[in-house]
Amino acid sequence: MPTYIALMNWTDQGIRSVKDTVQRREQAEGLAQKHGARIEEVYWTVGPYDLVTILEAPDDESVTAMTLELGSGGNLRTTTLRAYDREEMSGIVQRIG
Repeated sequence: MPTYIALMNWTDQGIRSVKDTVQRREQAEGLAQKHGARIEEVYWTVGPYDLVTILEAPDDESVTAMTLELGSGGNLRTTTLRAYDREEMSGIVQRIG
């Protein structure tokens, strides 16, 4: 399954209820399953992003639906990146003439 990295920031609403962040992460697991995705790991970070999440999803549409639904809760804003592992990148590089 493709891998995605979601960079997340709390909204004003999300930071007001920051004490619930671990519980919200557990709720996100169910949301991921609903969309056929799997959360590999969540990291709470310092710097320009509050959380970094690594997840797998069957396709771009699935991860987009998941992050849109997650964002609609009003606690997070997300930026999602498609990530390629070494094997996938080797295949991509081989396509270059």
